Amino acid sequence: MKIVGAAVCCLLISISAAAQDQEAQNPPAATAPQSASGQGAPAAHPAAITYSDGYLLRAKIHKYSSFATLPLFATEVALGQSIYNDPANADSRKGAHIAVGTGIIGLFGVNAVTGVWNMVEDRHNPQGRKLRLVHGLLMLTANVGFVATAAAGPHGKEHGFVTPPSESDKALHRDLAIGSMAIGTVGYTIMLFGHH
Repeated sequence: MKIVGAAVCCLLISISAAAQDQEAQNPPAATAPQSASGQGAPAAHPAAITYSDGYLLRAKIHKYSSFATLPLFATEVALGQSIYNDPANADSRKGAHIAVGTGIIGLFGVNAVTGVWNMVEDRHNPQGRKLRLVHGLLMLTANVGFVATAAAGPHGKEHGFVTPPSESDKALHRDLAIGSMAIGTVGYTIMLFGHH
């Protein structure tokens, strides 16, 4: 039931993002202020910023791949919690848990490259700079957290034998994962809802 709720939430967020994208493509017409004679005065426009084709492609990759963020998070939490709650019968779910975790690291890697590259190209645009910077720092922090989560995963071998993970190892892995997902979700949602 929790997975269905998370999927519905992700769908609603995706619809909101698509509506924002449509609004960005068709902005409302601005009205020019009226002068004393009744004619519209020309509006002052900021300097035009030209973006490369590569920038536009990277922005599209970044945006559409990011729609997988919350569904991957929900799936990983569900799989990880089921393994944590029932470790005796977790063998069938461990492969899926590792695959989804690898997918999250891959997604954040792609979005880190496209996002940082576009931030460098967009550095002269003052509009939304703080929002982009906060978003980028949060997402890069989450990315580092996901790598630390994978490294802290209970998967060690000693003397050729697989050692059962200690409770503290499992708790560290889970806490790093949840903390990284929380940071990533905050970074994702501030850009989703704050970017006009």
